[in-house]
Amino acid sequence: MERLEKRFEETRQRNELALVLYVTAGDPSPEHTIDVVVRSAEVGADVFEIGIPFSDPIADGPTIQAAIDRALRRGIRIATVFEIVKAIRQRTEVPLVLMTYFNPVLQYGLERFARDAKTAGADGVLLTDVPPEEAGEWIEIARRNELATIFLLAPTSTEERIKLVSEIGTGFIYCVSRTGVTGEREKLPEDLPELVTRIRMHTDKPIAIGFGISKPEHVSAVAQMDGADGVVVGSALVRMLDEEFGDGQQGNWQRIIDFVKALKSAGIR
Repeated sequence: MERLEKRFEETRQRNELALVLYVTAGDPSPEHTIDVVVRSAEVGADVFEIGIPFSDPIADGPTIQAAIDRALRRGIRIATVFEIVKAIRQRTEVPLVLMTYFNPVLQYGLERFARDAKTAGADGVLLTDVPPEEAGEWIEIARRNELATIFLLAPTSTEERIKLVSEIGTGFIYCVSRTGVTGEREKLPEDLPELVTRIRMHTDKPIAIGFGISKPEHVSAVAQMDGADGVVVGSALVRMLDEEFGDGQQGNWQRIIDFVKALKSAGIR
């Protein structure tokens, strides 16, 4: 958790957005997951979300759903993800957040999951479908294991929920830019600045915006918003990894690196 908090503080001091990237663990392969995190961190990525595959990813759009399905068919499970995290941690200190759903964590065991996540080198966990009002047990377990507990806020969030998440969330607050699922979009919602302002009224914790952020132009737009501290890019990176390295292809790492560089540069205020 300390790595995560320190990174957001560093990017704030440099007056730039923190670049948070998402990848599905094990897609196209565990080795590619390790490599993309390490290579991207070297050129400016600030935080990585490592998606744990789950058979019913209700918050994810078609690109990430397909990646999750491929990973599951390759036999990627929670234990595999922890091995991937361990391998990443041996090569970089970039903050790592595990992103998944409650069911696989429940089946694995909450205490065991938190302990093993911390031992592997994770800094935080985002359980996408856990309402903050029902997260008390998980928060207590995560805190004992020094893991940040990250929650989602969306355009439909009430003032009461915004206030609650602002109080109990740690690491950063994940601001969902639009209703619906993850995926690439052409434009950002016009009312996004208003949503960020609503959240900022309740907290000084970092706010990272995701869902639909897929190109440098989007990052530049977020950089102009008062109160925004970071952006989350997922589907675009997942798609590129599959295009370059899916089905055993020997693709072009430079395309990935150039994309990450462009995203990071767009977030400099």
